[in-house]
Amino acid sequence: MKPAIQIEYCPKCGWMLRAAYMAQELLNTFTDDIHSVMLVPSQINGRYTISIDDNIVFDRKREGRFPEIKELKQLVRDIVNPEKSLGHSDKK
Repeated sequence: MKPAIQIEYCPKCGWMLRAAYMAQELLNTFTDDIHSVMLVPSQINGRYTISIDDNIVFDRKREGRFPEIKELKQLVRDIVNPEKSLGHSDKK
């Protein structure tokens, strides 16, 4: 089964649009590689985590920042389809 991505965000912090944007980018980039992207409003203030099949790949509190979309696509690609080219997102 294809992996599922979950973006848990703090609605009180106003991060729903950021989460929706990242979900859209992941869905467009990994259409054939993932099962779904789920947006989950967190009960914990300040939370913004991105998980693939319950394994956290990015935690805003741990990193002290939000992920750049290029970085997020690389993190997801490395798990769901390591051979996939991300085009300009692969360039440093």
